[in-house]
Order: sequence, then structure tokens, then C-alpha cells
Amino acid sequence: MVQVCVNGGRGSGDGALVPLSPKAMAGSAAEAVAAGASDIHVHPKSPCGEDTLSSKAVAAALVEIRSCVAVPVGVTTGAWAEPDPAARVARVHEWSVLPDHASVNWHEPGAEEVAAALLERGVGVEAGIWSGTDGAARFAASPLGPRVLRVLAEVTDPDPRSAEDTARQLLAALGTAHGRPVLLHGEDGGAWPVLRLAARLGLATRIGLEDTLVLPDGARAASNARLVTEALAQYGSVTGFSERRP
Repeated sequence: MVQVCVNGGRGSGDGALVPLSPKAMAGSAAEAVAAGASDIHVHPKSPCGEDTLSSKAVAAALVEIRSCVAVPVGVTTGAWAEPDPAARVARVHEWSVLPDHASVNWHEPGAEEVAAALLERGVGVEAGIWSGTDGAARFAASPLGPRVLRVLAEVTDPDPRSAEDTARQLLAALGTAHGRPVLLHGEDGGAWPVLRLAARLGLATRIGLEDTLVLPDGARAASNARLVTEALAQYGSVTGFSERRP
């Protein structure tokens, strides 16, 4: 599976190619799905272009995207969009249109409560486990671990020379991951090395303008669809599928 992360926390300062409005998100998502993406991760935006968990923004993004694609669509619940854990839980309960899944960063305060609220509403949980945090240890001890949809192993190391090693360390820290599927991805300079590692390990992965603005050769990516096309080409070119997770 290749998930497309269409915008992330990026804004207008990252270039006009980053989709910020619901219509732009939907158009970009549709192009990415046509290019081969089978799942969507999106950050709904406020009128000012900031990440938000508001019911209105979440509904607008989901309705517009679903009018264009028939694959699962997920949203963020990142603490930066709503710093207060109780308010984050309240936002989830306020949603009038539900995503298929939502990511919960396990190192953030209130992660357990947010995940429980999502599960209560029938929303799949993507457990975001970031490198460089205690997320893996927290997730290992979580009673909700066996109930999540998948684990997002997020390599935050942007150095292309060390990102693969960081990814292996993160996967080792995850251990059995409560038996849940693992999606492995990197960001910025680490995005492409980690994607190739995911291919060698036979893991799901993701790509998109949230994770990187450039192609493997360093050229600026023109769209999410272009990134997905290159990701599938990179994934398909890897032949060492017998390699096992560390």
C-alpha cells in the first residue's frame, strides 16, 4: 500500500503546489489515486491555512475528497492543531462527518484518550510512532495497541545518510507492534531512503507533499501524483523482498 499525504502542516510558504482548500485537496488526492495511491492522509485547514480539527473544516475536506475518490481518507489529530488534550477529545466528538481513520501521535499528551474517542466513534486509529520519542514504549504498554488499524512508523531523521539506520532502530523498538500492520515512512531528506527500505521489508509506505517536496534526484515535485508515481517506481524497482524486519 502507498498512502498519499497530500499537504501536512505545510502552508502557502511552501509553494502553490501544496493543496490547502478542500477543493484543492480533493483535486490533488484524485490525481494521486489515479497515479496509484490507495489511501489518503490529509490535514484539514482553517481559512488562514492552519491545521485544525474543527468539525466544519474536517467535514468540508472529507466531503470534497470523497466526491472525487473511493479510497479510505484519514486526517491528523496532531497536538499542534489542538494543544489541549481535553479539547482534542471534544473535537473528535464534535465531528459531523467521520474520516475512515485518523492518526494519533503516541508520544503526545492525551494520545490514549484521543485514540479511545476515535475508536468509540468507529474511526480507525493510525498509531503514529515517531523516531526520537518515547512513542514506541508508550504504545507497547497501551491496552489500545491491539485495536489500532495500523502503526505509522514515522522516521523524523531528515539526513539521507542516517535515516535508514534510524528507521531500523524504530522498527526494532516497535517489536511486534501488537501484531498490527506497520506503515514505514520518512520525511524531507530521509523520505526516499526510508521508502526504499519499506519496499525491501515488504511494508506499506507513504509519500506526498507532507513528507517531501522533492523527487529522488532532488528536483522539485510538481504534484502529489508525481511523488506517488515515483514512489511506485522506486518500490517496484526493489527486489530484495525476502529481507526481514530487524
